[in-house]
Amino acid sequence: MGKLAVGALRAVLVVVFAGTVGVQVLMVWALFTDPEDGSMPLTPMRVITFLGMAAVQVALVCVGRLVAMVRRGTVFSHAAFRYVDGVIGAIVAIALLWFAVTAVNAPGQREDPGVTVIMAGIGLAILGVALIVLVLRMLLAQAVARDGEATRMQAELDGVI
Repeated sequence: MGKLAVGALRAVLVVVFAGTVGVQVLMVWALFTDPEDGSMPLTPMRVITFLGMAAVQVALVCVGRLVAMVRRGTVFSHAAFRYVDGVIGAIVAIALLWFAVTAVNAPGQREDPGVTVIMAGIGLAILGVALIVLVLRMLLAQAVARDGEATRMQAELDGVI
């Protein structure tokens, strides 16, 4: 991975992380200062938003650690699995939080239940992303196994020579 790509990705991760912290601060501020007007249950939505931003932050930190491992050339190791698992967990948490948003929003959509169905479909799509990352984790496991096998074979070859 080139230095420019790594630098650009790190900059994006920092900006998005700062943005999520800003949203969390605003949600906490709104929880304690803005009263609910009764049209929509704002408190649950604010709590869900706060938790969603925390899940995004977990994913950002894990991706940042993986990028650091790529830069050092150590990504094909068992240590990378912890961070990939963190990304998968964060995506699943985000999907569950999206389903919670859908449930909170559903009573207001009685005249147009299609919105709730679309929102549930988006939640399923988010779970699909978690499955894609799980498949990528399996590919990483194969690469780590092959790297270990190659190292073992190189040691045997060095012993013969």
